[in-house]
Amino acid sequence: MSASRTGTRPVIRQLDDAAINRIAAGEVVERPASAVKELVENAIDAGATRIEVAYADGGKTLIRVTDDGIGMPPDELPLALSRHATSKIDGSDLLDIHTFGFRGEALPSLGAVGRLSITSRAEGHEAASLRVAGSEIGPVRPAALTGGTVVELADLFYATPARLKFLRSDRAEAQAIADVVKRLAMAEPGVGFTLRDVSGGGEGRVLFRASPETGDMFGALAGRLAQVLGRDFAENALAIDAEREGLRLTGYAALPTYSRGAAVAQFLFVNGRPVKDKMLLGALRAAYFDFLSRDRHPAAALFLTCDPHLVDVNVHPAKSEVRFREPGVARGLIVSALRHALAEAGHRASTTVAGATLGAMRPEPTAPRLYQMDRPSPGLARFATAMQAPAPEPGFAEAAQPSARWDAPEPEKIEATESLPLGAARAQVHENYIIAQTDDGMVIVDMHAAHERLNYEKLKAQMEATGVAGQALLIPEIVELSDAEAALLLGMADDLARLGLGIEPFGGGAIAVRETPAILGTVNAETLVRDILDELADLGSSGTLQARIEAVLSTAACHGSIRSGRWMRPEEMNALLREMEATPHSGQCNHGRPTYVELKLADIERLFGRT
Repeated sequence: MSASRTGTRPVIRQLDDAAINRIAAGEVVERPASAVKELVENAIDAGATRIEVAYADGGKTLIRVTDDGIGMPPDELPLALSRHATSKIDGSDLLDIHTFGFRGEALPSLGAVGRLSITSRAEGHEAASLRVAGSEIGPVRPAALTGGTVVELADLFYATPARLKFLRSDRAEAQAIADVVKRLAMAEPGVGFTLRDVSGGGEGRVLFRASPETGDMFGALAGRLAQVLGRDFAENALAIDAEREGLRLTGYAALPTYSRGAAVAQFLFVNGRPVKDKMLLGALRAAYFDFLSRDRHPAAALFLTCDPHLVDVNVHPAKSEVRFREPGVARGLIVSALRHALAEAGHRASTTVAGATLGAMRPEPTAPRLYQMDRPSPGLARFATAMQAPAPEPGFAEAAQPSARWDAPEPEKIEATESLPLGAARAQVHENYIIAQTDDGMVIVDMHAAHERLNYEKLKAQMEATGVAGQALLIPEIVELSDAEAALLLGMADDLARLGLGIEPFGGGAIAVRETPAILGTVNAETLVRDILDELADLGSSGTLQARIEAVLSTAACHGSIRSGRWMRPEEMNALLREMEATPHSGQCNHGRPTYVELKLADIERLFGRT
């Protein structure tokens, strides 16, 4: 009950240090993975080149982080466990931050909710150890260590038992720890990482290992991403390198046909720090929205770097959120850089499409067979007897209408186009698929999906060149908004006008909608306006109107494409292949599905056991 209801006046008290640390730990240490993040970031800031993380029971009973960094001298160990004590900033400029940690809260918070021990040795000093439990700091003792630091956290949340009830299963917590380690491994390709599960004692088992990478920035990053995300991602990712107004974007983004069923392969970093920022994730989705269906998600590892004064990382104690001084510039850089890279990829599709095709062709394993003749069923025996009976007259039965067709042109024309990326058309099968031969394999093209993408790109190019025609309303529709909403919408009136939506102020917070995009036909103007406002409030920009227009263009492209079941002449098939090679994004249809599959001759021969 509040004091006003009970009639008593509450007394203001100064909380003791133990209570203060436990309250602060609630913000910094949410789960075992949070503790691992703080300790590994400290190791990286200490200049470590190799870091090993070991945990037991999902991190609930033990977390141990070992590094070969610069270490700490004995006299600084007690200070390291004091709140807001740090060697990474001097406090004069909270924006000029070049390290992962800077708040000086991690070690005191961990010592407040668990049993923490630190053993460290700095060059020129003896090794020392310090233990703390429930904010009670013990004495500094001599220890044995060749160099670096070892931090052990046992019995996490023993001092706050209520927090233990909110932890998930050991398996779920272990998965969260692995995710944290892998994100930090991507952020620091030059550092070696080892993740070990020591549940049950002993050396345990290694769950993840990444050796230090060498070489230039892109080479080291590509090698690390292959170790963390797999070779498939590395083979199907596009290098990104773009710059705008002091911000630079680097990294790798996967082809649309290498998409995922959930947003589990999206990794964003700001000045090397892993973040989960809603605005940046929205920009990533916006860059791919024209190439993926709603149930598919892009895969990418993107690194945004800028002057530390252009971004505030001190938004939350967990430091997973950031705030840009110019968020529109950051979002626009991501969208434009990714779209440019996808356009340069041309007709390229992911190699996993061919792998999935070959996998579907391989027979499923069956149970071992005994080397004896099976007894045939009665029906099969009667069929065999009938087939062995003498035919009434020699010859073959009349064949059914074939589903494959080919009217071959001159051989020299075929040979001249086989060296091109999509090769020379050889046949059309099942009235929907083109079979083309290349120098080292074959290509199967879905002619309807391919032509749909080609038509769609043409319609988009026309819209970009001439704009979207607006349809004037006989009676303008008045939409009542708040003053802030009206100002926000009117601020982008010119951008909306280019898309065919004409708006004007109508006094107070109201706006008048005078034109709507003609291509959309009859629309509910108020609903459209409010959808745009919702997206502006959520992401800082809106692609709702453009998405609706492009959805209409996609439908028009589909209806204007080659229909399944239509026979194509050889010159038409080859013309389609050449146009695909010259058109950006032609490797996937409007819904993100591949438009063609390429099979290498070596893989085909392997299917038939010829290699």
